[in-house]
Amino acid sequence: MQHPGNATPERFPARERFADGAQFIAGRLTKGTSGRTHTVVDPATGEDVYAYELAGTDDVDAAVAAARKAFGAWAGATPGERSDAMHRFAAVVAERAEDFARAESLQCGKPLKLSREFDVPGSIDNIAFFAGAARHLQGQSAGEYSGDHTSYVRREPIGVVGSVAPWNYPLQMAAWKILPAIAAGNTIVLKPAEITPLTSLLFARAATDAGIPDGVINIVTGTGREAGEHLVGHPDVAMTSFTGSTAVGRRVAAVATATVKRVHLELGGKAPFVVFDDADLDAAVNGAVAGALINTGQDCTAATRAYVQRPLYEAFVERTAALMETVRLGDPFAAGTDLGPLVSHAQRERVAGFVDRARAYARVVTGGRAPGGELAAGAYYRPTLIAGAPQDSEAVQAEIFGPVLVVLPFDTDDEGIALANDTPYGLAASAWSRDVYRTGRATREIRAGCVWINDHIPIISEMPHGGYRASGHGKDMSAYSFEEYTQLKHVMFDNTAAVRKDWHRTIFGDR
Repeated sequence: MQHPGNATPERFPARERFADGAQFIAGRLTKGTSGRTHTVVDPATGEDVYAYELAGTDDVDAAVAAARKAFGAWAGATPGERSDAMHRFAAVVAERAEDFARAESLQCGKPLKLSREFDVPGSIDNIAFFAGAARHLQGQSAGEYSGDHTSYVRREPIGVVGSVAPWNYPLQMAAWKILPAIAAGNTIVLKPAEITPLTSLLFARAATDAGIPDGVINIVTGTGREAGEHLVGHPDVAMTSFTGSTAVGRRVAAVATATVKRVHLELGGKAPFVVFDDADLDAAVNGAVAGALINTGQDCTAATRAYVQRPLYEAFVERTAALMETVRLGDPFAAGTDLGPLVSHAQRERVAGFVDRARAYARVVTGGRAPGGELAAGAYYRPTLIAGAPQDSEAVQAEIFGPVLVVLPFDTDDEGIALANDTPYGLAASAWSRDVYRTGRATREIRAGCVWINDHIPIISEMPHGGYRASGHGKDMSAYSFEEYTQLKHVMFDNTAAVRKDWHRTIFGDR
């Protein structure tokens, strides 16, 4: 359904707010020095909204140097001091919530209701969670494990973290990278996607205004090839965290390995949505449409492969298509819009290519085209349902990253779970059934970092997010994420005061 909305809804004044540049180094905005510019485009209209100078390697060096300079004092702050600063940070972001929501919707094209109700409050909650976590970093209890010594474990910050974030959730990804790192006492240089830098810059500015010291959080906005690779491979960066495609993740790992740094990777996904024949069909249909279309399908945990047991299959296809057709496409800033454009025209063409190729081997039940009329200038694409695609086809196996759901039937429970596991990915999945034994089996046997039961998509700060296999390794959010940004140190005290220890005889003398 097409929804034209208001003619000129209020947007975000990016040119005015970032007139000093799109790099945030040592507490201030600066211009990039690469000699090249990039333009942020509103994907809903195709209009240029902000042009800036891209970061070059010199900017990355300056940001890393600022982070390194700030590290000693920030790492030496007490957990309570870091926690207090982060609580102030959460309050500043909450005060500026509308700014964050409008900037996120402008650069990404996501409906304002999604930015207001999901991205921004989720990020504020993340800050609050890690503000509390900063005071609860614990190690193993001290003990005399050898008999003659007391041992204990220290958790210490790693150093300067160099992180690379994607364009689909710029604000939340900035939060997921920055917060556990700084809560643990690290400093960080974040490279956001060059097409969506606005909320990362607002985030760093808010942290500085909240009293987090200059240099603790730095933003370099440049290309992956230049700024990203230089950051990941920088000898003064002790850890890198990357979220993005599996193909780029392999390159990040290769570059980081050359300097033997810790690597955290949250990569692609192709989440299965398994509907058993005793499921609540209406709940499954609603869950499939919401889970497939959130953020216009540009979500690595989005429902992309629906496997529906044969007795429910035809009804599921019919009802899902009908519900998709009620979703209102429109300007992200207009009241009543459910679905905005894809992040760019290039991304729309990529998604359309998958769907057009699928017509040769499957049935496009609904959607499968860009809208015309008032939305023709934007990067819009209609919600799309594909049925009858073979399991080994591109539409089933590859990450489309758009508003496209592929539906396939299965007969036995064994087959449904096997099909769910039959991709290289393992980030997220869901299973739908009224039978606790069926759902319990699904949680045990589906190989994914998150398995939802009778729902798909919700995340919470207290629980980890991360995948298996080609979806990467390491966790975002939760205390498990916090631990990844620390290193363990074993400290051992001699308790005997003996000049000559018993074990010395293995080197000289006898007992």
